[in-house]
Amino acid sequence: MPFKKGGEAAIRRSLKYLEKGEIVLKDRVKVVTINYSSMTGKKLPNHEGARKFVFWHLSQLQYKNPDVQVLSLRNLTPAPYIICYLDTGEKVVIECDGRSKDEIHDHFKLVMGKSEETLKAETRAREKKSNPANFGYHFNRWCICEVPGQMPCPSWQPLPEEIKGQYKLKRYQDLKDLEKEFEEVNSAEKS
Repeated sequence: MPFKKGGEAAIRRSLKYLEKGEIVLKDRVKVVTINYSSMTGKKLPNHEGARKFVFWHLSQLQYKNPDVQVLSLRNLTPAPYIICYLDTGEKVVIECDGRSKDEIHDHFKLVMGKSEETLKAETRAREKKSNPANFGYHFNRWCICEVPGQMPCPSWQPLPEEIKGQYKLKRYQDLKDLEKEFEEVNSAEKS
């Protein structure tokens, strides 16, 4: 049974699984605490969704939000809930009592997560700014020759002879001609 090979649900520790997390918290969220009971059985069935949410989604939440402190507090409260502390000092409480892990995930994403449009806009802005090697119509540089250390464009300054393809081809032909002359001289000396 490969699912249990590296421990219980080893897939949770894979990078591919962590990157598939859907919850990217808003910038104003600084601390998230998840309160639930880890006791299983018939005594606390209303904590089952919170337990599974922590088991399956907490690692993804931490991976996608490295600047947010995430705490899980077990066996302290009779009802499960999530508290998000914002940078303004406010608290947002999300009730998890009797909900499934998917309901908690979707509600938490709706309330504290960034929208899809915001994520796409941030990705576009990051792509434009972060790569100085981009050049062309929509970027800061029109041509690679504007980057320091690159060869200038041949329209502004002629290229050195050794870089030109014609020079290399001519040099190759000259070497072939010399070899032929050398062979002719050697064959004439032998006869």
